Amino acid sequence: EVMAIGRTFQESFQKSMRGLETGLDGWSLPKGWENHTEEEIEHDLRVPNPERLIMVREAMEKGWSEEQVCQVTAMDPWFVSQLGELVKISKWLQTKTLDSLTATDMRQLKRHGFSDRQIAAMTQSNESKVRETRKSLGVVPAFKRVDTCAAEFEASTPYLYSSYDGNCEADATNKRKVLILGGGPNRIGQGIEFDYCCCHASFSLRDAGFETIMMNSNPETVSTDYDTSDRLYFEPLTLEDVLNIIELERPEGIIPQFGGQTPLKLVKGIQTYLDKNPVPTSTGEGFVKIWGTQPDMIDAAEDRERFEAMLNKLDIKQPPGGIARSKEEALTVAQKLGYPVMVRPSYVLGGRAMEIVSSDVDLDRYIREAVKVDPDQPVLVDKYLIGATELDVDALADMEGNVVICGIMEHIEQAGVHSGDSACSIPTQTIPEAALQTIRVWTPALAKALEVVGLINIQYAVVGDQVYIIEANPRASRTVPFVAKATGHPIATYASLLMSGKTLKDLNFTEEPKPEHVSVKEAVLPFEKFPGADTLLGPEMRSTGEVMGIDYDFNKAFAKATIAAGANLPLTGTVFVSMSDRYKDAIIPAAKLAEEIGFKLVATGGTCKVLQENGIKCERVLKIHEGRPHVGDLITNGDIHLMLITSSGDEVDKSDGRDLRRLALGCKVPLVTTVAGAMATVKG
Repeated sequence: EVMAIGRTFQESFQKSMRGLETGLDGWSLPKGWENHTEEEIEHDLRVPNPERLIMVREAMEKGWSEEQVCQVTAMDPWFVSQLGELVKISKWLQTKTLDSLTATDMRQLKRHGFSDRQIAAMTQSNESKVRETRKSLGVVPAFKRVDTCAAEFEASTPYLYSSYDGNCEADATNKRKVLILGGGPNRIGQGIEFDYCCCHASFSLRDAGFETIMMNSNPETVSTDYDTSDRLYFEPLTLEDVLNIIELERPEGIIPQFGGQTPLKLVKGIQTYLDKNPVPTSTGEGFVKIWGTQPDMIDAAEDRERFEAMLNKLDIKQPPGGIARSKEEALTVAQKLGYPVMVRPSYVLGGRAMEIVSSDVDLDRYIREAVKVDPDQPVLVDKYLIGATELDVDALADMEGNVVICGIMEHIEQAGVHSGDSACSIPTQTIPEAALQTIRVWTPALAKALEVVGLINIQYAVVGDQVYIIEANPRASRTVPFVAKATGHPIATYASLLMSGKTLKDLNFTEEPKPEHVSVKEAVLPFEKFPGADTLLGPEMRSTGEVMGIDYDFNKAFAKATIAAGANLPLTGTVFVSMSDRYKDAIIPAAKLAEEIGFKLVATGGTCKVLQENGIKCERVLKIHEGRPHVGDLITNGDIHLMLITSSGDEVDKSDGRDLRRLALGCKVPLVTTVAGAMATVKG
C-alpha cells in the first residue's frame, strides 16, 4: 500500500495514485488503456477489483453522471463528487496550452493534486517544460509539518509533506546532509529487505555526522517512522517530487541504491536535471550529486547491448541470447538459440512477466498475453541452461576501485527459479572450487568496469565447472539482510559509508568473510492466501517473506529453515514422486535416500518404472485422469506425507498437475517442485 498527505482529499488522492507505481501519473487513464463496453464498465464498477477507480474515471469521461456512479458502486456521494470535479478540471485543461496557463491556473491545478506529467499530457507538452513554466510563474511547493507532539511541546523529529498553499514550514538547515530514496509501496519482488537497507543507511550516516533525510511513501515501513531519520518527507517516489526536495534541502548526496528498482528508475532523470540545473549544497561547498554508482553505469548494467559489450571486453561468458523489439525478432532469436529459452522484459524487478518457454506457440502466447514488445520496451531472449545451479554474489566496492565479496550464495532450486523464491546457502555446498575461483575473478573485474561504489549483486549460473553470468545489479539486492546476518557484517552500513567517501580499508573490511557455520535462507510462499493459484516455482517471484536457519551442518540448517517457513516435514510415512521426463534420472539419488531412511515410495507410471529399474522399491499409483483410486484420493485420505513433483508443462499437467498441487496445499502435505529442493528436503 501507499500513503499520501495533502491539504485536500483531491490532492492526497492524486498523490497516492501516482505513488502506487502502476504506471499512473495521478488519477488519469493510464497509457495504453483500452476502452471498455458499457457492460464491462458496469460490471467492474459493481464488483470490487484492482482497477475499479480507473474504471470510475473511464465511466465519467464517457458521460456517466455522479448519481449513476454512486448507484452502481455504492460509494459515498461526497467522494464521487470530488472525483467528478477532477474530471471536469481535466476536460478544461485539455482545452488549454501550457503557455496560456496563468500562475493562478497553475496553482489551482497543483492544489487539486495534478502532477507535472498529467499537466504535460493534457497540454501536449512534456514534464520538464511544465516544471520550468511552473517555477517561472512562482508556483513551487510549500512543505508542511505533521506535528508528532500534537503542539504540546516542540517536535524535534517532524515529518513533512508538500502542498501548494504557501507558508513553507520545512525550515531546512545548512548542515551536511544526505537524501535517501526509499522503496515506495511494498509488493512481491520489492519489500522489506530494501527498507532494511534504507534504515541502516540512515542510522550509519547520522552517526557519521550527516543530517539524514528519508523520502518514502509506504506507511508500513520502519523508514517512515518519524524517528528513523532526522527528517522524513512523506511523498511519492516520482521525478517531480524528488526534485522538489532536492531543491529545498540541497543535500550533499542522494542515495538511490537502497530502495530497489523504484529510485533506480529515477536516477537518469535526476542526473539530467542536475546537469542542466546544478544545485548548490546546503553547506555551500560544491553541488548536489548522486552518491554511489553513477547513472550511466547503472544504465550500462541494465541495457542489454551495452552490458554484452562490457562482458565481451572482460572475456566473461553469459548464456547465448538476444534482444527482440518485435514478435518476429523474438521468434527468430528463439529459433536460433533452440528451445527452451528464458524470456523477460528489460528493466524488471521480481522477475515480473518472466517465463521459460519451450516452443514457438508458447512464445507467441507469451508475447500476446504477458508483455508489450516495441522498440522502447524490448524483450530479452536467453538460452535456458538445463541443470544449471544458480548463485547470488553480493560485493562491496569503494571509490578507489577496491572490491570485496561479502557472500556467495548457492541456490538450492535449479536455475530458472527466481532468486527470491529459491532457498539458498552460505557457504556453497556443491559448487566446484574451479567455478568459485572464476567467480572470485569475474566479480571484482565487473564491479571495477561498472565503477561501482557501494553494493553490487551479480547472479551466476554454473554447469559443471563452466560459469555463466546472468545479470548484474549495481545496487542493494534483496539478499543483503541475509548476507549481513550470515556473515556478521553490517553490509548496508558499510555500503552507506563507502558512498560517503570511506574506503574498505577504513572499515577494516578487506577480505571475503568465510563463516564456519552454514546459513540457509528459505522463502515463505503465500499460496494458501490465493485460491486457485498454482504452486509451481519459476522465474517470476511469488514469495512474500523469508526465514533463516543456522547450524554447523547444512542438512540441519536447511531443516530449521524449512520448518520455520511453515512446512511440517514428516519423519516417517509415504513419499509420492512424479517427475517429468527431463528429471526422471535426476531424482534417483533423492528417492534412494528416502527409501534408505525408511520412507515408502509411490509414483506415477513412468517415474515408478525408472525407480524400479534402479533398484528402488516403489508402488505405482494412478494419475488423476487415469481412473480411481488415484493419487488425489491417497492425499485426501491422508496416505501421502511428502510429495516430490516436477511439471511437464503440457496440457494434462496444466489441469491434473495444478489440481494435484492445490490439493496438496489444501491438505497441508509438504510439496517440493524441484529436484535440488527434493534432495535437500530428504537430507534435512
